[in-house]
Amino acid sequence: MPYKQFIYRWQKRLRPIVLRIVARVVVTICLTAAVLSILGSNAPMSHAQTVFLTSVVNTQAVSTTGDIQNQRASVYRSPDCTCCGGWIDHLKAHGFKIKDFRTPDIEAIKQKYNVPNNLTSCHTAIVNGYVIEGHVPAQDIKRLLQEKPNVLGLSVPQMPVGTPGMEMGNQKDPFSVFAFDNKSRVAVFNEY
Repeated sequence: MPYKQFIYRWQKRLRPIVLRIVARVVVTICLTAAVLSILGSNAPMSHAQTVFLTSVVNTQAVSTTGDIQNQRASVYRSPDCTCCGGWIDHLKAHGFKIKDFRTPDIEAIKQKYNVPNNLTSCHTAIVNGYVIEGHVPAQDIKRLLQEKPNVLGLSVPQMPVGTPGMEMGNQKDPFSVFAFDNKSRVAVFNEY
């Protein structure tokens, strides 16, 4: 067997294993940072926040056999919004298959899927039963699909500059990705 074929086969076999290990490390770091930021704040936590934080932290381990490629996303957006197309392109570049629904009544979609008013943005997507609100990065959606926490979905409220679909050169606002449940309890899922 020629040397290049040997190397190619080993790279092909090892790449998924290495990616799963890296994903576990990243998930552990992100969850630890989220928990420490919540616990490190001076504001006291309510019982509901404690229960929700526990459900986010006690997520399932990253699956070693789960394939998150070719996931389908149904995206609901206003016909007039241009940044939503940029976010859809971002998802497509990360392996998502998109069903694009343009609707003049996007607020009805947000109400139907119980998106909290303080977490709304310009578009709403449904991926494997999870609600994805706004310009959530694809890697956070993939992490959500791998971990399967007991949440309703993820949100990047409003439209921060530098999020997928809202790129403006090198300008980038800091932003957070929030997880929320059907009782409107919110926790930080990731920070940028």
